[in-house]
Amino acid sequence: MRGTRVRSAAMVLAAALALTSCGDAGAPPVDLTPPALGIEGRALAVALSAQQTDGVGTRSPSAGFRPRAIDCSRLKCVALTFDDGPGEYTGRLLDALAAYRAKATFFLVGQMVTRERVGDVLRMVAEGHELGNHSWDHALLPALPPSRIDAELARTMRVVYAATGVRVRLMRPPYGSTDRRVARITRREGLAQILWNHDTFDWRDRDPELIARRAVRARPGSIVLMHDIHKTTVQAVPHILARLHERGFVFVTVSELFGRHQPAPGRRYSQR
Repeated sequence: MRGTRVRSAAMVLAAALALTSCGDAGAPPVDLTPPALGIEGRALAVALSAQQTDGVGTRSPSAGFRPRAIDCSRLKCVALTFDDGPGEYTGRLLDALAAYRAKATFFLVGQMVTRERVGDVLRMVAEGHELGNHSWDHALLPALPPSRIDAELARTMRVVYAATGVRVRLMRPPYGSTDRRVARITRREGLAQILWNHDTFDWRDRDPELIARRAVRARPGSIVLMHDIHKTTVQAVPHILARLHERGFVFVTVSELFGRHQPAPGRRYSQR
């Protein structure tokens, strides 16, 4: 059944990728609310309906991430976040998280959500992880005109929605770089800007032991930055989970970390 879900999602994703590639990167902003997506949105809705009619176990288009009822004001919560994927090591990372029943948040780069990787994205959803938007191709958003900023986010939203039926509510600006225009566009599109307060520098230092040592210095309420495209990061994760678990930490998604006080669209957050 899982293989059938992946094949069906891959077919829908292929159609979505074809649709998104038809648009000009400099085109006017696109409304991301599914009922108002125009031709692209209607095509994706039809494709998703076909998935569900075929009995494929994806979430309905109206569904989104549902955080667990965890009180992080009383528990030692930490939000592990992973950028730039899905990549070739993402499956191994999901295995490590599953071993500890740990939840994480994945900020996806739209062009990385390919037919070959859609199975990992479906697995993220199925296993209770949260999805976020990390732009289409890791662009430096403040360097772009507003129409391009909107397109970077819109294309990723459409592809993730086509593959999973999930509307993401969080985004992370590449390089952590944002400005008033990004804030205005993300507010309009219902996306909170999630930064971090605990950087492992795994993108720079490809040393699993060093990455783990940095990660385990996290404090309650920390949002930890890592990247699932690096083999050394994925190698470090089991050690990170083991050490933080020994210290009594609970591994939560970003939305779970904030609990009843959810991040507001357009605003920036780096910790609970």
